[in-house]
Amino acid sequence: MSTPELLARMEKAPEFDLLRITGMAERRVADDTAGTPEDCRTMALSAARACLGRSRYAAEQIDVVISCSISRTTDGRRHQFEPSFARRIAGELGAHSAIHFDVSNACAGMMTGVHLLDRMIRTGEVRNGLVLSGEHITPIAFTAAREMADSRDPQFASLSVGDSAVAVIVDRAADDADVIHDIELMTCSEYSHLCLGMPSDDTGDLAMYTDNKEMHAEDRLSLWPAFHRDRLADDGRRFADEGYDFVIQHQVGSRFIDFMNRVGENIFGTPMPESLSVVEKFANTATTSHYLVLHQALVERRIPRGSKILMVPAASGVVTGFLSATVSSLEV
Repeated sequence: MSTPELLARMEKAPEFDLLRITGMAERRVADDTAGTPEDCRTMALSAARACLGRSRYAAEQIDVVISCSISRTTDGRRHQFEPSFARRIAGELGAHSAIHFDVSNACAGMMTGVHLLDRMIRTGEVRNGLVLSGEHITPIAFTAAREMADSRDPQFASLSVGDSAVAVIVDRAADDADVIHDIELMTCSEYSHLCLGMPSDDTGDLAMYTDNKEMHAEDRLSLWPAFHRDRLADDGRRFADEGYDFVIQHQVGSRFIDFMNRVGENIFGTPMPESLSVVEKFANTATTSHYLVLHQALVERRIPRGSKILMVPAASGVVTGFLSATVSSLEV
């Protein structure tokens, strides 16, 4: 769906230029008109099957399945929390012996799932695992288009979302060619009120209310580089010496990404690596954003073998942190 098509759902012509503000020209929308409607579970299941098909593992060889979706719709528009998505998806994949559980950490969900799996592998708890997420979040965009009046409305950020699904398999690194170097997360819960998903105050439809001004204040955006700088310093390391080739920020919008990179440059005191993004074609896809960018960059052969990638989450809560990895043989 293009941005003009989404804005055409508003009752009156918008007084803002959403494409100029966000850089988002279009987004994908789950097909809920088919005989078997697409939802979080069906999209995540499809991503998991595609991921397994490109790996050396069969489903019965997977030790753990972690589902990280925020929206959790199944059977069309029904929201499901029990039994867990991970249990249902593991069963449908045939990963019957896998440990399975869901995590919920706003847009940092996939980062959290990979973080937990990385620690489970490093401690020898499991040999490998599948982390996945399906996000059916465009209903909040449609609610916003029906209810909001202008760009100052707390539902404005809801116009920036798109549907998607991703899945990744992580196992123990055999060499330095494919390895997760660092993954650390930090939650500042005092800001949890700045972005809330809930039934609409007006109609009861699915909605999201965001205080963009406070969420994107510079001291809030400084949380990542300050945290990252301090954690590296604990090990006697500096950002400039890490050799990152690419950075992937959360896909909130093109202006946000540029601003985050400038804030990082100011605090690290060094230029940022090349920034990768898919906001123009896919918009903000919540938990799946970073891995969708990585997938597209690999498909488009923009990442040479042996590149060191830096991912930076920016989730409601506020959750921030960093993941760095060298990638050489990822299959897409």
